[in-house]
Amino acid sequence: MTRVFYRDIRVSPPVAVRGEGIHIIDDAGNRYIDASGGAAVSVMGHSDSNVRRAILDQIESLAYAHTAFFTTRAQEDLADLLSEVSPSGLERVYFVSGGSEAMDTALKLARQYCVDIGESRRTRFVARRQSYHGNTLGALSVGGNAMRRAPFEPLLLDAAHISPCYAYRGRNEGETEEAYGFRVADELESVILEFGADTVIGFVAETVVGSTIGAATAVPGYFTRIREICDRHGVLLILDEVMSGMGRTGTLFACEQEGITPDLVVVAKGLGAGYQPIGAVLTSDAIYRGISAGTGYFQHGHTYMGHATACAAALAVQRAVIERDLLTNVRRQGEVLDEALRDAFGNHPHVGEIRGRGLFRALELVADRTTKEPFDPALRLNAQIKSAAFARGLICYPSGGTADGQRGDHVLLAPPFIVDEDDVREIVSRLEVAFSDVFEGMDAQPVARAAGASR
Repeated sequence: MTRVFYRDIRVSPPVAVRGEGIHIIDDAGNRYIDASGGAAVSVMGHSDSNVRRAILDQIESLAYAHTAFFTTRAQEDLADLLSEVSPSGLERVYFVSGGSEAMDTALKLARQYCVDIGESRRTRFVARRQSYHGNTLGALSVGGNAMRRAPFEPLLLDAAHISPCYAYRGRNEGETEEAYGFRVADELESVILEFGADTVIGFVAETVVGSTIGAATAVPGYFTRIREICDRHGVLLILDEVMSGMGRTGTLFACEQEGITPDLVVVAKGLGAGYQPIGAVLTSDAIYRGISAGTGYFQHGHTYMGHATACAAALAVQRAVIERDLLTNVRRQGEVLDEALRDAFGNHPHVGEIRGRGLFRALELVADRTTKEPFDPALRLNAQIKSAAFARGLICYPSGGTADGQRGDHVLLAPPFIVDEDDVREIVSRLEVAFSDVFEGMDAQPVARAAGASR
C-alpha cells in the first residue's frame, strides 16, 4: 500500500534508490539508461560529485533565506553567470522553482510591464497550437496541448493560438521552407491586427517544441520574421526554453541558433539538472527599467524563489557545463545520435520523420509513411513503446497527440550531456529492440484498419 498520490494512479512505479552516471537503479537492482534525462532534466547525469558537494557546502552554511528579507551569494553569482552567457540584452534574472512557475512569472511580468509603461489596454497573449508551456492555469492557458488543456478549459485565460512551425505536417507540396515559415509566422500579425495591436501583450513560443510535437525545429527565417512582427507592433516575444534551453540543442540558449534575442526567455530543467528544483525568467533591461520607473515593485512572488541551495546547485551545474566544455560533447554526440537513429530507423515503415538538434531528438511514428497517417490513438502506441523500452532498461519519453492534439505518436530522446558514443549507440540499440517488441506484435491488417478508422 502507498499513501502517495501518483501522477498515474493506475501504475505502481519501481522504487529508485541510486543514480550512477546516466543510469538509475531501482530497489531490485535493475539498471535503466536515462535516455530522456527524465523530462530533459538530468543534463549532468545522476551522480556528479561537484554538484553534490556544492549542495552540501551551501546547506552547511545556509539552506534557505526568504527573499523578502535577504539575497544570497549563490543567487547573486548564478544571476551574474546567466546574464554573462545569455544573448545580448537579457540582463536580469528572476528565480523560481520550476518551469511552470517560470512561465506564469513571465506572463505576469509582461503584463505588469505594460501597465507600468502606461499600456494597460494590453491584456491578450498569442501562442501556438501543439505547444506545451506548463501545467499551472496560466501556463496551460498559453499552452496548445489539447489533451492537457481539455479538462480545465473553462478555467483558462482567453489566449489566441496560431499554427505551429511544424514543417513535416504543415508545409504544402511545392512550398519552399522560407515561404512556409513566412506563411505561418504571418498568422501572428493577422491575429494582432484582428485584436488591435495595442491590446496584445506578447507572443509565446517554444524555440524548439518539446513534449507535444517532439524536438520540432522551426524552418530558417521563421523566428526572424516573428521578431520583426513583434517589434512592429510593440508585442513582447516570450520564448519558452524550459526543455530546449541551457545547452540541450548545442548552444546554451536555443534562440542563439535562430539569430534572435527575445524580450523574456523562460528556462528550468537543465538549469539545475534535477539536483534541486529551480527555474528562471531572464528579461531584457528595458522590461526591468519599465517596472523600475513605474511601480518599482513586481506584484508576484513564491516562498522558495531564489532558494539558496537550489541556486548553489544550478551554479555548480552551469559552471561544469562551461568549464568542461560539455556543449561540444552535446553537439558531437548529437550528430552521433542522429546518425545512429537514421541507420536504425531511417527505413522503418512506421517512422515518418527523425528530427531535432543536439541531444534533443525525436522519432515521429506513422501508420503509413506515404500519407503520414497517424496510428489510431486507441492503440496507445506511445505508451506501448514506453513500456517496452522500460522493460529493456531504457527510459525514453514517448507522447501522443503529436499530429493534431489527438492523433499521432512520437518518441523523444534527451540523454545527459555526459554521454559518450558507446552510450548513444546502446540507447539506439535498446530502442530498436523495443520497437521490434511492439511492432512485431502487431498484425499488419489491424494496424491498417486502425489507421483508416482515425481519418
